[in-house]
Amino acid sequence: MVKKAKGKRPKHIPQRTCVGCRQVQAKRALTRVVRTDTGIVIDLSGKMAGRGAYIHNLQTCWQAAIKGKLANALKIELNDDDRKKLQDFMQNLPESELKEEQNG
Repeated sequence: MVKKAKGKRPKHIPQRTCVGCRQVQAKRALTRVVRTDTGIVIDLSGKMAGRGAYIHNLQTCWQAAIKGKLANALKIELNDDDRKKLQDFMQNLPESELKEEQNG
């Protein structure tokens, strides 16, 4: 009879892929965008029901996502209201990782 090794198992950390840059990171490091019947919603809690896509909190990733990758991931066409909502949210994000690290 073989005894099992005792000890704590490492906690599972869900991984998601950024639609802007295609890098895989922990789910909590990314912002979720959800497709709803009324358009798209930026889901800061990460728990809304519906088809979602994940994007890094960097303007470069959001710009790439808005150009078409996000619409493809959500399987919809982005209308003008959706694009405006995404661009307004993007304006408050750092431009790139370098500037974010220099400020921090």
